[in-house]
Amino acid sequence: MELHLVALLRAAWIAGTLPILIASIPSSRLHSFHGLVLGFARRGKTMPSSSYKFTVPQRFFCHFYVVAVVWTTLLVLATLLYAYRMAPLVSEPLLYSTVASQLTGGSRIFSLHKSRSTPLEHRYLVWRSVFLLLLMEVQVVRRLYETIYVFNYSSSARMHVFGYLTGLFFYTAAPLSLCCVCAPEVFKFAANELKEFIVKGKNQMPAIEFDWWGYMSSLMKLGWPSWLGAAIFIWGWIHQHRCHAILGLLQEHKEQEGEYRIPHGDWFEIVSSPHYLAEIVIYGGLVVASGGSDLTIWLLFGFVASNLIFAAAETQRWYLHKFDNYPSNRFAIIPFVY
Repeated sequence: MELHLVALLRAAWIAGTLPILIASIPSSRLHSFHGLVLGFARRGKTMPSSSYKFTVPQRFFCHFYVVAVVWTTLLVLATLLYAYRMAPLVSEPLLYSTVASQLTGGSRIFSLHKSRSTPLEHRYLVWRSVFLLLLMEVQVVRRLYETIYVFNYSSSARMHVFGYLTGLFFYTAAPLSLCCVCAPEVFKFAANELKEFIVKGKNQMPAIEFDWWGYMSSLMKLGWPSWLGAAIFIWGWIHQHRCHAILGLLQEHKEQEGEYRIPHGDWFEIVSSPHYLAEIVIYGGLVVASGGSDLTIWLLFGFVASNLIFAAAETQRWYLHKFDNYPSNRFAIIPFVY
């Protein structure tokens, strides 16, 4: 099952990235294909009113983050509980302290023996998945907050229904990609816990003890790449929030529908789509935090980067067409490069 899940996720990211890469090739023969892909990617200010067929309101962005928060939270809780019980990196105070009260629970004793026999390398992979999911949780919770309280989407702002479905897929597959190395066993573990709960009932189940020190001790044992990746992630996270706040204020102070102004401040001084640049930095941080050895996470990063660079190019063209006085020193998304 694990190999099937990993293969499926990798195939999905490749299938999503290839059309964007092909459409980005500067060839007259690919002009029609470029226009087709661009039509799917356009949203908000870059979507002309003549293209409103098969579109949904851009405020439906909120749906992405509701799905992302619920799904990522479930994955975090299930993976964390699995990691603590089945793949501890430190001594097992919870397991040893409750052995006497669990002598009648055969599955718990089995868990104790299995946790001892789990290879140390795999335990690190499991806890690294917990770490990546926690970072993802921080990201999607903030994005949900911003969608509700920071952005004031125009009633005329639309996005293609294909882009909407792609967004729903992304925020389902992205968190799963961050923990795909252990997801099948986590799902099996969670299913067994649920079955035991149904059979025994709430009163017969042993109480779940939250040993926060045990959780933190295990996370602290992760290597320097995880913490370097977290630092990169936070750097991008902070700048994306600042850029979104700038865009939110511009939307709030619109005097009339369809009025746009040139954004200034933070990374807007060097690129036209700094929130996209920050998103690439965020997912680059996840790659570093993963140790850089998981091809699935690399493919996830490739999809994010190609998609946002493609969208940023269109945003740059829109700004240059819209404003005669647009700053000539601003690049589209990558400072001093593109």
